[in-house]
Amino acid sequence: MVLLPSLGRGAEDFEPMARVLEQEGYRVLRPQPRGIGSSSATPVYSDLHDCSNDVASVIEEDGNGPAIMVGHAFGNRVSRLLATIRPDLVTGVVLVAANVGHAPSPPDVREAIRNSANPALPDDVRLEALRFAFFAPGNDAAPWLKNWRPDVLAAQRVAGDKTPRTEDYAAGHAPVLYMQPSHDPLAHAQDAVEYKAALGDRLTVVKIPQSSHAAIAEQPDFIAHQIAAWAKAL
Repeated sequence: MVLLPSLGRGAEDFEPMARVLEQEGYRVLRPQPRGIGSSSATPVYSDLHDCSNDVASVIEEDGNGPAIMVGHAFGNRVSRLLATIRPDLVTGVVLVAANVGHAPSPPDVREAIRNSANPALPDDVRLEALRFAFFAPGNDAAPWLKNWRPDVLAAQRVAGDKTPRTEDYAAGHAPVLYMQPSHDPLAHAQDAVEYKAALGDRLTVVKIPQSSHAAIAEQPDFIAHQIAAWAKAL
C-alpha cells in the first residue's frame, strides 16, 4: 500500500495507520512530497501529473507493485490521477476525506487551511482554523499545529489548480473505497452519493465516525482496519 498525505503535510501523519496495516500483513510505503524530508529544493510542480509521476517512480523503484493507493485529502487526487494514467501500477484506490466534486474548495475553507499552516499566526487563531476545516467537534486539534510546510502547500495547490478535476475524477477503472467523514466541510455526504452514482459497483462507501477532514488523525485505527478488510476482498 502507498499512503499519500494531505495538502502541505508529510508522511508522518500516517504513522498510527501504517502500524495497523503492517500488522494486517501489508507492505506500506509512505513517500514524502517534494520539499519534505531529504528534499533539497523548494517544491515546484507543473501540474498534478508531476505529483503522480513522483509516486509512480517510488512504486517502480520499490519493485513490489502494483499497489493499493491510499490518498488522504489532497493525496486523493494524486492517487486518482495515478490510477488514471498508470493503471498498471494501481490495483485499487482508497480515498479518505476526499473532495471529489468538480469545483475547487470554497474560499473560506481555503483560507482556514492556509491559516492552519501559517506558523506566524497565534496558536489560538490557528486552532480556530483547524477546528473549522479539519476536526470534528470535541476532537483535539492541537497536535496539528505542528508539521505543516506552507511552501509545499503552495506548490501542491498550484499543481491541483492547474489540473482539471475531470481528469482524475473517476480514478481510471480501479476499484475505489470512499471513506466519508461524519463532519467535513469539504467531503460532503451528498458528494459520496453522487460519486457512487457515477462509479457504480466499483465504488464502496464507508462512513468514518466522529471525524472531519483530518480523519486519519482522528480515527486512524478504524480507517486502517476498514482499508485492510476492503483490500483483502479485492
